[in-house]
Amino acid sequence: MASRSLEGRLLIAAPSLKDPNFARTVVLVLAHHDEGALGVVLNRPSELEVSQPLAQWAELAVPPSVVFVGGPVAPAGAICLAEVDHEVASTDTWKPLNGVLGTLDLAADPASVGPTVRRVRGFSGHAGWGTAQLEGEVAVGGWMIADARPDDPFSARPADLWHQVLRRQGGPLAMLASYPEDPSLN
Repeated sequence: MASRSLEGRLLIAAPSLKDPNFARTVVLVLAHHDEGALGVVLNRPSELEVSQPLAQWAELAVPPSVVFVGGPVAPAGAICLAEVDHEVASTDTWKPLNGVLGTLDLAADPASVGPTVRRVRGFSGHAGWGTAQLEGEVAVGGWMIADARPDDPFSARPADLWHQVLRRQGGPLAMLASYPEDPSLN
């Protein structure tokens, strides 16, 4: 495995990545170790309102208050990203990722989580990579790596997230934000 874990960082799909599951996506890496990696796509909202499957969490869901498509793996599974009011250690219902950002057990009662939950975003499915698969995809230029900002997982404009993250990188990466979806149409 790479000497540095990508956990808590963003993967930005290169314009050349044409897989429909990942074209122009931004993925937050939730786990990265010797056996592989797991993350959620941050910029693929679905039509399903959070209140339908997760009524107890709907009040804390940030707009757009829909379930996001986290990736093609285990689409019936759910992952909840949450921001809490202060850093706390892992519990049965809370697993910190970066500071006040982490994952929550959706079966829990929001009032019993422990730290006060400020906001949540729910995902169906996730992105997954086997041993050394993600490292290989990064090495051939399929993904660019960037630091995540606290608001990235909760963007009110998820359709713009790919462009926004690239622009803030500066230099040649920022120029990719204006790369056309189909260069042959230029």
